[in-house]
Amino acid sequence: MADEPKQRPAMSNGEPAAQSAANQGRGLVFIISAPSGSGKSTLVNELRQSVEGLDFSISCTTRAPRGSEQNGREYRYLSRREFEEMIAADEFLEYAEVFGNYYGTARRYLQQAIERGNDLLLDIDVQGAAQLQAKLPASICIFILPPSRRELELRLRRRSTAEHVDDGIIRRRLDTASQEISNYNHYDYILVNDRLEDSIEALKAIVLSERLRRSGDEPSGEVRRLAERCRLENARECIQSILATFGNQESSAVR
Repeated sequence: MADEPKQRPAMSNGEPAAQSAANQGRGLVFIISAPSGSGKSTLVNELRQSVEGLDFSISCTTRAPRGSEQNGREYRYLSRREFEEMIAADEFLEYAEVFGNYYGTARRYLQQAIERGNDLLLDIDVQGAAQLQAKLPASICIFILPPSRRELELRLRRRSTAEHVDDGIIRRRLDTASQEISNYNHYDYILVNDRLEDSIEALKAIVLSERLRRSGDEPSGEVRRLAERCRLENARECIQSILATFGNQESSAVR
């Protein structure tokens, strides 16, 4: 990936409902992506509990529930036939097939958030994020990085017992993580999830900062400091050592 900011399509290519909401100063869309094991789910849950006016889009998937997962909480679990019927009916903002299973974001969540005057939070992978960036160019995109490849592997192995996954799956997730991380330059903010408490505060600051800008105000104080530290152009230099542990360098990343 070259050393230049991401390019987004013009607003005229976006979803009409999202454009209308943006013009009225409401309906921000926050996209959060991260490699498996980065702690994204914990951060998203904490954000949802502490920030009001934030709807959460529950992704649909054809994969089976893991561990204590429940239908309608982590995912909306569908059969392959049900998912493909929704594809045919154009009911997804985005969808992708990953490791033989479909994952997708139902269009209705965005419309419901707009109708309530809320912002929408999306927890999706880099494939889905790329599709949504094309459809919703005003979205705010946040990529969560683990502090290193070694730490990510440790987290995955701690999770493996509960999920009953073998070493081969862990290796595949680590390989996938390297590929996903190479897309970090397509995001507005980079958040390194090292200390959970600090990461929660930084994620809240990003949301609050963007809301202030939407209302015509500039963030200040601690909110501004935390959010600006995570902005891509400010975080780029600091994350080079993390990228190196995954075998990714700024000059060699894929655009």
